[in-house]
Amino acid sequence: MTDIDDQHSVPPPHDEAVPVRTGINRPVFVVSSLVIVSITAWAMVDREGADTVIGNVVAWISAAFGWWYFLVATAILLFVLFIAVSRYGKIRLGPDHSRPKYNVFTWGAMLFAAGIGIDLMFFSVSEPVTQYLQPPVGPGENTEAARQAVVWTLFHYGITGWAMYALMGASLAYFAYRRGLPLSIRSALYPVIGKRVNGRVGDTVEIAAVIGTIFGIATSLGIGVVQLNFGLHFMFGLPEGTAMQIALIAVAVLMATISVVSGVDRGIRRLSELNVILALGLMLFVLIAGKTRFLLDALVMNVGDYISRFPSMTLDTFAFDAPTEWLNAWTLFFWAWWIAWAPFVGLFLARISRGRTLRQFIAAVLTIPFAFIGIWIAIFGNAALSIVVDGNGDFGETAMTAPESAFYSLLDQYPGVVFSAGIATFTGLLFYVTSADSGALVMAKFTSHPHDPEDDGPAWTRIFWAVATGLLTLAMLLVGGVSTLQNATIIMGLPFSFVMVLIMAGLHRALRSEGLREDSIRATLHSSLSERVTTERGVQRTWRQRVARSLSYPDRDDLARYVDSVARPALQAVVDELCERDVDATLVENIEPDTRVPHIDLTVTMAGNPPFRYQLWPERTPIPSFAMRSSSGDAVYYRLEVYLTEGSQGYDVMGYGRDQLIGDVLDQYERHIEYLRLRNTPTME
Repeated sequence: MTDIDDQHSVPPPHDEAVPVRTGINRPVFVVSSLVIVSITAWAMVDREGADTVIGNVVAWISAAFGWWYFLVATAILLFVLFIAVSRYGKIRLGPDHSRPKYNVFTWGAMLFAAGIGIDLMFFSVSEPVTQYLQPPVGPGENTEAARQAVVWTLFHYGITGWAMYALMGASLAYFAYRRGLPLSIRSALYPVIGKRVNGRVGDTVEIAAVIGTIFGIATSLGIGVVQLNFGLHFMFGLPEGTAMQIALIAVAVLMATISVVSGVDRGIRRLSELNVILALGLMLFVLIAGKTRFLLDALVMNVGDYISRFPSMTLDTFAFDAPTEWLNAWTLFFWAWWIAWAPFVGLFLARISRGRTLRQFIAAVLTIPFAFIGIWIAIFGNAALSIVVDGNGDFGETAMTAPESAFYSLLDQYPGVVFSAGIATFTGLLFYVTSADSGALVMAKFTSHPHDPEDDGPAWTRIFWAVATGLLTLAMLLVGGVSTLQNATIIMGLPFSFVMVLIMAGLHRALRSEGLREDSIRATLHSSLSERVTTERGVQRTWRQRVARSLSYPDRDDLARYVDSVARPALQAVVDELCERDVDATLVENIEPDTRVPHIDLTVTMAGNPPFRYQLWPERTPIPSFAMRSSSGDAVYYRLEVYLTEGSQGYDVMGYGRDQLIGDVLDQYERHIEYLRLRNTPTME
């Protein structure tokens, strides 16, 4: 394996821009486009042949790799939990000084709406009823089957799947925002395969990600089209069938295109927030209009059952019972679906999560969406089960054999069905659009060379992928409906499951490197400011001089004079001394555009190891309110902050004497040397 720092020097956040490739990634775009177009054309021309081939491949995967899906899903969950509770959890997805851009509600709404689509409405009623009537083992239609029915649905939508999103999102955000690599799948493999990520190996990984992603999204959109088609038939009597589904796909693709072109902040963000609000309203309606006490009792019971039964369910491959058809239709399909969606949702979550710590990120991804999902499934699932248990067998049969009608059939049991069905249809359409636009945005990133993590790729590529997803959805529906989409997802998710194992290895290796840096800091002695208070003349600073420094608020001219008289000569002296000792050290100076004050970068190159970088960066900061009386002129002052590779160190060296500043540089340099020693110690590998 290759440590990321072995071959990639990461610039501090304020370095001058480094030229990178921009525009379309031609190999990834061309190959993935040809594969998708070919499969779409084949499915439309030879529907029966496509259905047969897909079915045979799924049967082989189920027999040969069913255990693998269970093992990978469980390993990913344990890995992200370990990262969250370990010392690595405090590491930020970005420089140490970075902070989140979005508030918790907006962020939670976007990750929820992007990570779950209209399929939640589809399965929240149909799966509990199906598991009650036809459980994987044992007889159905009894109390145990009723309790287990909702738990299976919670299990398939639970923290195991969200752990896959957390792994991808954390990996991509970490390498992009903290290590300075492109926001792409290949970056997460850098610690494993090194510079080969920039060649055919990296292209192959991203092609697999694009293909798996588009099939995962197409599955959700196919489910959405079928359900929305029934909803319009239910409300307005519009016909069900291919023609109507084509029209729905066209409308949804148009809405997704408009949203994705407008970007995250104006399009996806607003739709996500509206989506969550409408879904909450629909859920509260069923809770209040239905058997409120029963639903709340069942909700609490479901939570307890999920927690107590989860350990045994997570690795239950039914080796003796062998319900192959059930596994293919449910657990294997869901795990493959989560894996197929992981690149898409993970990259989108990374895009909106800069500045959060790994612990915050993982905890939120595992809990915020699932808390809502769990309540949603418990309310709608138990409401549906109560109808079946009370003797409405026709409703149960309909929910099991025609799942697209299950949600509307449930709403039909309550007053005001016209209004609630309308809200459900509009909410479903928003679910559809937020999945489609987020998917198009992410696939545009996969197939381009964005110049920075905030770049969403050329607009025409986002439009292309929105349209391509719609065409693939239509092709799979023509072949065999939702079941064909589910089978195709199982197939396309398998190759990427192996990539996810490599991503775990890469993230662990990179985080261990961070841990070694922390160990190096603890292992070195750091002189405090009070212990390094001699001036250039060797005269110790008095306590009055120290007080004066702590209460001074220098302006831009003061800062410029300090850089000229102290900072530049001090760092140059360090560089000269290192060069005298045959160390490759350089000092680079550039003008910071906002303050028009120089920032100074000291770099020590170390062959085969990450370089040492010490940067003095001018920061324009408001004067604290308690100090306003002692200031004059503008209500701002200037700091000279220290930046290392991992970002701002949070302290100001303005006012340090020459020897003090040299001492600080050497403190940091000694820590870096200790880090390299720990990293290169054989017992640590």
